[in-house]
Amino acid sequence: MNKILTDYKKHIKKNIIFLLITSILLSLFILIGLTMGSMKMTLSEVLLGIARKGENEIFSQIIFHIRLPRVLSAVLAGAALAISGAAMQCILRNPLGSPFTLGISHSAAFGAAFAVIVLGAGSTHSSNTDAVIFNNPYIITISAFTFSMISSMFILFISKLKGAKPETMILTGIALGSLATAGYTSLQYFADDIQLSSIIFWTFGDLGRGNWKDFIILSLVIVPSTIYFIKNSFNYNVLDAGDETAKSLGINVKGLRLWGMLIASLSTALVVSFFGIIAFVGLVVPHIVRRIIGSNERFLIPASAIFGALFLLISDTIARTIISPIVLPVGILTSFLGAPLFLYLLIRGIKEG
Repeated sequence: MNKILTDYKKHIKKNIIFLLITSILLSLFILIGLTMGSMKMTLSEVLLGIARKGENEIFSQIIFHIRLPRVLSAVLAGAALAISGAAMQCILRNPLGSPFTLGISHSAAFGAAFAVIVLGAGSTHSSNTDAVIFNNPYIITISAFTFSMISSMFILFISKLKGAKPETMILTGIALGSLATAGYTSLQYFADDIQLSSIIFWTFGDLGRGNWKDFIILSLVIVPSTIYFIKNSFNYNVLDAGDETAKSLGINVKGLRLWGMLIASLSTALVVSFFGIIAFVGLVVPHIVRRIIGSNERFLIPASAIFGALFLLISDTIARTIISPIVLPVGILTSFLGAPLFLYLLIRGIKEG
């Protein structure tokens, strides 16, 4: 009995240490992210720029209007995608559960393509950096968000009709993802060159679109969503033990699943509608964290949020600097990093099993 209690205390201590180290690294990389870019800055210049006490006004403008909203958006988006993935994997009791595999991201892509082609919201303007400028980016954002939420609500509707079974949610998500991909491909077929380049640019996943207005909107949704999942972490722990066990302890299993999916889908849909498709964060990050600290949802959910923020922030910093002054869309980098990492975790899991 004493050994079990000692092991449990060691496990809790290990989890707390991981949370502290990850939080410190996140704070460090926020500062590093502010120094990196096409215009190099020292840490002291960044701190003076934030305090608006530096001699160079350009540094302050770059920090406040370009780098700071981008870095903070990466933190919020990474936390939202990772915590949504962790919650979905628990709710569905499936390691492949994530916003990307459930088709929510594909539905958002269809919504963006619909806005560009049917509503005429996208166009390209040649420049020295070959940038793509949208006529009305908020039409694309609203359309992507609307279609991703329609997909999420349909998954929830079918699940409620069939008793909120995990396998029902997964199969419905796969079917809707395939349908959205077919619609997205069809729209591409009828698009002209300008519209096609606009659609492709949006689907890359780019945090450079972030601004203070978007950050505030994201905060108003993602912060309460994160609090909700942390508050219900004990219920998710019980849910891991099985539906019957959860019901015997007075937990409303159907309600817990439906509300969890709704809030996770809302957070994901908002991130995707603002920044495009950022793949593998919601799928890979919870698996990495689970390997390190275990499956206790009380620690897994907040740790996934912090590590997801760190993972996306590092990915975006690399994307901005690896071939500077050219800035890569972060969605490309997360796919390159996430896919091999997930395969490694999968192969390692099979060997251990």
